[in-house]
Amino acid sequence: MEENLSKLSAETILQSLRKVYDPDLRRDIVKLGMVKNINIDGSNVSFNVELTTPACPLKEKIKSDCIEALKNDVPSIGDISINMTSSVRQHQDNRKDAVLPGVKNTIAVASGKGGVGKSTVAVNLAVALAKDGAKVGLLDADIYGPSIPLMLGITEKPRIYQDELTGQMLPLERLGIKVMSIGFMLDDGAPVIWRGPMASGAVKQFMSDVNWGELDYLIFDLPPGTGDIQLTLVQTIPLTGAVIVTTPQEVSLIDARKGLMMFSRVNVPVLGIVENMSYFIAPDTGNKYDIFGLGGGQKMAEQYKVPFLGGIPIDPRIRIGGDTGKPIVHELPDTEYARVIQEISRNLAAQVSIELISAASKKVDIILGDEK
Repeated sequence: MEENLSKLSAETILQSLRKVYDPDLRRDIVKLGMVKNINIDGSNVSFNVELTTPACPLKEKIKSDCIEALKNDVPSIGDISINMTSSVRQHQDNRKDAVLPGVKNTIAVASGKGGVGKSTVAVNLAVALAKDGAKVGLLDADIYGPSIPLMLGITEKPRIYQDELTGQMLPLERLGIKVMSIGFMLDDGAPVIWRGPMASGAVKQFMSDVNWGELDYLIFDLPPGTGDIQLTLVQTIPLTGAVIVTTPQEVSLIDARKGLMMFSRVNVPVLGIVENMSYFIAPDTGNKYDIFGLGGGQKMAEQYKVPFLGGIPIDPRIRIGGDTGKPIVHELPDTEYARVIQEISRNLAAQVSIELISAASKKVDIILGDEK
């Protein structure tokens, strides 16, 4: 600032905090509306900084940047108390609000082919987001191969919500997330022999006939592939964005590219790529082995200009956790593998915020006549 501020006021505080930028959203925190409840008591200042996600990995940096900016601009300032809060931004979509009025964001986890660990990634991402304080739901939209009940160790049936007007079902809850799956309705081992429209209709019912309540993120575990049911679902579900799961080898990447292009054609933003089975670390030597190839997911992300959210290593404990209903993020939170998945979930949350801010900016440009 050109001169030091001799008198504290809300405006001088905001003027100084305009120098602090959210590194992910690339805008100052005042313009983003993050600064709340400024209180001045003599030379002491307190205020809230409301982050766009409870999983923000840059929370401490933003806080320290605020303190540094204020101390540099106002040498006479006393104590600075900053309360870091969070409120997840909401995807503004009339279709979503009509069907899922309490859900802020809907995220599809998809893959171009089966066998890449898509459901494992979906479950662990949901648990990781919930661990960071977000309100999360998980909808198993893989009608023909519902595996979410097994992966979360759920054996009971959903309850009917006792409301004569709605007659909605209550999702089951496990590890801090709300869950719904066709697998809850089937006898063990019973196949789902339905045509595409029936399967799509079931997923629609899981949105409209389930009382999801208030959620920051509702994650859809989609069926693998890019066939009729997948296309119908992504055109029906009002999605904030999608995550593509792949493995490093080319045969998986070929199909992952098809999945990415499917979302592009129906105007669903791809929030990022997750590379599963990325590498293996030998437990006896600590040596790293690229069993399925090196860097395929990263190269694909660069090729299509979408974020690379991270690579998950191979570990038998991830598979064991899925088979026993104990996701590794919850069961072994201190392992390197759980840390990687937690970091990927935070990257995903950041990308949701970036996408929403970008979409809002485009709307403003259109209103102002600045659309290029």
